[in-house]
Order: sequence, then C-alpha cells, then structure tokens
Amino acid sequence: MTESEFKIESLFINLRWFYLIAVTGIIGIDTIAKNAEFPRVVILLLILGGIANMMALIALLQKSLSYPIRTYMLLQDIGLTLGFIAGSGGTESPLLFVALVPITTAAMSFQWISCAIMIVCTVLIYWLIAWQQAGLSFNVPIGLLLLQIIPYLTNGIILLLAGFAVSRTSNRIKQSLLDEREEKEQEAEVALNSAHQRVRLIFELASTLSATLNYERVLEAALDVSNAGLKEFFGDKQDITQVGLVLLFGMDETLYVAKSRGISHRDERVRLPAQHGVLAEAIEKTLPVVLNKPASDPELQSIMAFQMCKQAIVVPLRAGFESYGLLVLASPEPHTYESDFQDLLVAISNQAVMALQNANLYQNLMEEKDRLVTVEEDARKKLARDLHDGPTQTIAAIAMRLNYIRMLVERDPKQSIEELHQLENLARTTTKEIRQMLFTLRPLILETQGLVPALEQLLQKLSETQPIPIHLEADREAADLLSKEAQGSIFYIVEEALTNARKHAGAENLWIRIYQRGMKVLIEIEDDGKGFDIAKVEASYDTRGSLGMRNLHERAVLVKGKTVIQSTPGQGTKITVTIPVDVAEAQLA
Repeated sequence: MTESEFKIESLFINLRWFYLIAVTGIIGIDTIAKNAEFPRVVILLLILGGIANMMALIALLQKSLSYPIRTYMLLQDIGLTLGFIAGSGGTESPLLFVALVPITTAAMSFQWISCAIMIVCTVLIYWLIAWQQAGLSFNVPIGLLLLQIIPYLTNGIILLLAGFAVSRTSNRIKQSLLDEREEKEQEAEVALNSAHQRVRLIFELASTLSATLNYERVLEAALDVSNAGLKEFFGDKQDITQVGLVLLFGMDETLYVAKSRGISHRDERVRLPAQHGVLAEAIEKTLPVVLNKPASDPELQSIMAFQMCKQAIVVPLRAGFESYGLLVLASPEPHTYESDFQDLLVAISNQAVMALQNANLYQNLMEEKDRLVTVEEDARKKLARDLHDGPTQTIAAIAMRLNYIRMLVERDPKQSIEELHQLENLARTTTKEIRQMLFTLRPLILETQGLVPALEQLLQKLSETQPIPIHLEADREAADLLSKEAQGSIFYIVEEALTNARKHAGAENLWIRIYQRGMKVLIEIEDDGKGFDIAKVEASYDTRGSLGMRNLHERAVLVKGKTVIQSTPGQGTKITVTIPVDVAEAQLA
C-alpha cells in the first residue's frame, strides 16, 4: 500500500466515524424534539457500522486493507445509508444527507463511471421509496400528480446535483493525492538516478585507478571524475568551468600543486602552508569544508583562478592518521557543492587515497628492488675485486715461481726445495683466502646458529690470513632479537667494514660490539687506524668505482636500520648500525 492510498483509506475511515457520530446526533436531536423513542433499527445499524469501521481501521494499520475489503466497505456504506433513511422516516428522514457518504466513497475508491451509476441509482431509489411511501397513483389527474411529485422530484434533483458536486470534489482530492504520490515517486526516481550516477562514477574511478600504479595518473583521474560528477549532477550547468587542485604535502610540510585543472602556470608554483583559513580547517576537522567566496580566504586568494569563483569545497585526502593533502574544487556558480555532490567527492577522495597508497607501495617496492639489485651488483663487483686483488694475483705468482723452480731444479736443487716450501705456504694461504670468500658468500652457520657464532667463525678465518687482533664483545640475546634478514645484513656490514679497515686503515686493533639499548640493537665496528675525511670521500663517489660506504648504508636501510660513520684523520673510524627491535618482533627468542 502506497502512502497516498493509506491517506485515502484513512480519510474514508475518519469520514465514516464522522458519519456515524452525525447520524447519532441528528437522530438524537430529532427524537428529543418529537418526544419520541430512539429508533432501535438505527441503534443496531450504528453498532454494526462502528464494528465494521473498527475492523477496517485495524486492517489499515496492518497494511492489509485489500481491494475486496474496500468493495465490501462500500456495500456496507450503501446498506447503512438505506437502513438509516428507512429506519428514520424514509423520504421524510432528517438523514437524507447520508446518501452522499457512499457516493464520496465510490468517487475516491473507484472509477468515475461507478460513481455516476451510484448517484443515479441513489436518486432512483429515493424516487421509488417516495412513490411507494406517498401512495401515488397514475389514476389521478395529471395536474394533481405533478403537484404531488414536484417536492420529490426537487429533492431528487438536489440529491443528484449534490452527488455530482461531492463526486467532483472527491475526485479532486483523490487526484491531488495521486499527484502527490506521483511527485514523490518522481523525487524517489531522481534520488535513485542520482545514487546510480554516484555509483557509476565511483566504479569508473575505481576501474581507472586500479588500472594504474602511477600516482600522477591517479590524481588526474580524481580531477577528471570530479568534473564528470559535476556534469552528471548538474545537467543544466554543463557549461561550468570548474577549477580543480590536488594539493599534496611536500618535504617542508607545505602544500604544493601536484595536479590541477583551470589554473595558470604561475598558480601551479604556489606553496600553501595550510596554517590558516579553509585549508587548515579541513585538515583539522578531517571533513569536507564548503567555502563561499574563496577569494576571501587568506591562503586561497593567492591563486588567481579563485578570484572569479563563488563557491569552493576542500576535501581531505586522508587514510587513518596519515594525511596526504587536499582536493580543492571551486565553481563560478553558487550552491554547487550540495550534500549529494559532497558525498561523491568524499568517495572520490577515498578511492584516490587508496590508489595513492597502492602507488606509493608499488614505488617503494620498485625502489626496494632497485636497491637489492644494486646491493647484489656491488657484491659481485666486490667479489671480482677481491678475487683480482687476492687469489688471482697469488695464483699468477705461483705460476711464475713454478717456472723459476723448474729452472732451479737443474742448477741448484737445494734452493729449489726451499722455494717449493715457500710456494706451498703461498698456496695454503691462497686456499684459506678462497675458503674465506666462499664463507662470506654464504655462511651456513649464520642460518643455523645465528649472528654471533657466524661472526666468531668469520674472525677465526680472518685471523688465518691477516692476524690483526679483532675483539668481539657481543650480547647474544640482543643479537637474537633481530630477524634472520637483519642478522644477514649485519653480518655483511661487519664483513665489509672489517675488510675496509684491514685494507686501508692500517689499524692495530679492531673492535666489534653488539648490545641492546631500549627497543634498538646497536652494532659498532671500531678501529684505531689512520681514519679519513668522510665528506671528501663521499664527495668523490660519483667518480669512484668503489662504493663501500654507500653499501653499508644501503644494507642497513633494507632492514629499516640506520648506519652512522664517524672518522677523523689520525683518530680511527667508528661505524654504528642501529636496528629497531620491532623489525623482527615475530622472531623474538
């Protein structure tokens, strides 16, 4: 049952209560005036009518008032009307007006033809009752007959005219209710179409954003869909040229124009601190803020395109507690950014933020991959250098000394034996260097026993080739707080630092310390060598083939750590690597 039908049926039920009360009052007054007894037939009909109307009210409240029930109620109205008139004096009854009640019901519940038939039948029945009640006969003179029937004809005609008047009025009421229903249905259809438009635009935006991992394309799509939404929502204002900005936070915590529509190149270079006005309000409230006369805003007024705009909206680009920036749109027309359009812009912003997060994650992944490739490439270069500077040179020397020994065997056998002993020691040293390189390429003990045993074995192998004192002060529990990945990075950082110190520092002692400080694990590699000028070395990286210091930083970054190198010429070098414990909380011992 629609709302308009409910109103019509409610009107019927209320009309019947009025009808029953009016009948009771009029019959009561007439009875008192004539000093007569209240008609029992009328009392019975009033009781039946009240019961039937109460049942109709219950059915209406339960939304079960069907077409057969309404038809039954119309027939009941007719029966009650005839009963009231017959039981209260017939054609002389003071209740002749109640004949209009079923006419009204028929007019509002059924087609006009049914109402017309009802009116005609009511008048004919009235004339028939009047003819019988007055005892009229065609055997009397025509003149006398006319004098007798004129009052009844007049009453019938009045009843006929009143019936059609009531019918017309009822039809107008019915039509107004139907028009109201149609208007509400149209409003509902418009709202539904608007919702469909929003869903379609959001779906198109999501499809566009899911097809790209380029954050610039994401921002362009957000502005394009905002413009499309303006045209969809305001079809009569399709000529509006909307100004659009995507403002993102830069390194200096100010907003810069990342993408724009409808502004000049000069405006694109503007930096906004977002400390005052509508920008600061939107960031603080994390909700869309609508501003009339954006040219009066203390920060937006610096953008010339806003001087001609009459309304603007600022929508935060935010995910959780992280704020990326703001979406700012402005229109030369007032009352552009109403609530429905605001909802669409919020949905667009949410989709854009999700796409920005995905784009950032993808960009970080690509940077991480590039870092890994760089680290692996540097490791290969280092291995090639170590092989060239170590075992390759030694093996070449062995080959030359073998040729020399071959010549000595015939000339001086005793000296050739001494040379063979030296050659044997050189070969053993070369074998140890190669085994050390193989160990550093893949230290299995690191995977099975952890960082500290791997470092102990590394120091043992280093002592076999270059016996510089290396002092290890390691807290094994602190080392075990690190993940396998972090332990691997630390192992290679220590190995790289020790190699650099032994080759270039001229140190007499080396120290390795591992300990925990708060929620961080610190690794220190220190020597008492000659030190170096850090700024000078870093400045020459672009022209150098070796990137040892940069490798130390890169490997720490891979596990969210940080490397600090301290060195002064003549005072040794200290390398400190800090790794947060929460990097490997899942690996806690």
